Amino acid sequence: MSEQSVIESIARLVPKGSRVLDLGCGDGALMAYLQHHRRCSGYGVEIDDSKVLACVKRGVNVLQLNLEDGLAVFEEGSFDVVLQIDTLQHLRNAETMLRETARVGRSGVVAFPNFAHWPNRLAVLQGHMPVTKRLPYQWFDTPNIRVGTHADFITLAGNCGLRIEDSFGLHEGREVRTLPNLMASTAVFRFTTNNL
Repeated sequence: MSEQSVIESIARLVPKGSRVLDLGCGDGALMAYLQHHRRCSGYGVEIDDSKVLACVKRGVNVLQLNLEDGLAVFEEGSFDVVLQIDTLQHLRNAETMLRETARVGRSGVVAFPNFAHWPNRLAVLQGHMPVTKRLPYQWFDTPNIRVGTHADFITLAGNCGLRIEDSFGLHEGREVRTLPNLMASTAVFRFTTNNL
């Protein structure tokens, strides 16, 4: 799946003109796209020095913060949309960060590798952890400290008091809306809090 097709699929979930916080923004490509094509403003948050520099070069406002420390620097409802794209699976405090996402944003968008994708299931049935385009690491050197599925996130969202407004999968540049837990390598969700 090309990075550009992922960016475009995620960007469609962000209303034009939104104030956005992109957690774990990487090199800032998504935030730059939102600024230029959706007239959004806001910040990226990244810890890696080289990625922070890449954001600055793209003209993205970026804060160098460790997400494991939480989002206490932001007030409640500071952003229209908070993004966690390929971030949740790297965090030790994933549930806490999801709740913080809902606290500082009016809505959130989360995307992560879907461990229930059929090739992953097949690999596990054969006795091995999967190695795929979406999960390209061996079990012993992966930066992912947790794995989850499309179905797992639905349960987690309910436990956190979130209302899922849209969900689908992504696979090889296309959206998957039929059986995304089985047929998609990436799970994508747009949510708000139930108390809105």
